[in-house]
Amino acid sequence: MPDYKKNLIISLISYAAQKDIPVDRLCRQAGVDLDALRGDKPFHLSIQQQNDLFEHTVRLSGDPLFGLHFGERLQLAALGIVGAVIRNSRTIGEALENCAAYSPILTDLFHLTVSFGKDRFILRLQPFMEKLQGYPALKKHLLELSMAFVLHEMDGLLLIKMRPFSVQMPYEEEELKEYQRVFRTNNIIRSTEYVVEFEYSLLKEPILTANYELQNVLIHRLADIHRQFPDPTSVSSRLAQMMKGSSYLGLPDLREMGANLNMSVRTLQRKLKEEGVTYQQVAESVRKSLAIDYLNAGRHPIKQISFMLGYNDPGAFTRAFKKWTGQTPQDFLRQPA
Repeated sequence: MPDYKKNLIISLISYAAQKDIPVDRLCRQAGVDLDALRGDKPFHLSIQQQNDLFEHTVRLSGDPLFGLHFGERLQLAALGIVGAVIRNSRTIGEALENCAAYSPILTDLFHLTVSFGKDRFILRLQPFMEKLQGYPALKKHLLELSMAFVLHEMDGLLLIKMRPFSVQMPYEEEELKEYQRVFRTNNIIRSTEYVVEFEYSLLKEPILTANYELQNVLIHRLADIHRQFPDPTSVSSRLAQMMKGSSYLGLPDLREMGANLNMSVRTLQRKLKEEGVTYQQVAESVRKSLAIDYLNAGRHPIKQISFMLGYNDPGAFTRAFKKWTGQTPQDFLRQPA
């Protein structure tokens, strides 16, 4: 089974070596067993060790933005099959949805979501604070490297430089110019959140390396891997995120989602019941969220949105939307922005 977290640590230490940081010293100070890291056996670093690794790379390099600069240089190849699925997506929008859908394989420390507005699409990194509380170095550098990585790897897929509309993140005033350089925007907003906002038109940009047949093969391989990774969120949250991440393929049925979560249909239903929801309620919540996103984006007629969400009859979609929001899709579009 691929060990993506191990690969990321190896990439981090390799980048540190390029910055003339003595690798043996770094690993010794961070409590990392370098011989075990080089071996073929499964490798695990505690959250404390990961935090220490970033603290010592910052100290030894003299670079307080080490994670940001590492993310600027990290390549999709470090993500193995997940990176290959992203590289073979048809558009930037699909690539980002795949990135969000498979983020639990790569990390259990934050959650990546993609949402849509009228003129923008938004990447949001939501740290799991119950895990990261007390580990400020890990939180700062992991989230910053992930934001920089997503931005700069999109360049390689399009052969153009992606320029965000805005970036939200915590920062110190003396670091602002470097964040502006890395993220290619002067519109950086101090916030407790980690958000990157792009112009909506970029979603449709075709990816030059796309190979959809190969991607389908890779996705089937990832399904087996995905089932082996525990997710820190509730079953209903995992279910909703996976539905949203594959929404361009249509919302999957109960049996398929159970297989993706490595559960029988009965087990999935039981776990959802324990959380006080049903599969249908989760699916309806996802449909509602997607419907509002699509309508806000203004890129699809109502009839097309109804088909995209699995409604063969646009009238059924209209009735469902009115039940969710108290108004029809037409009324929703007519209200002031």
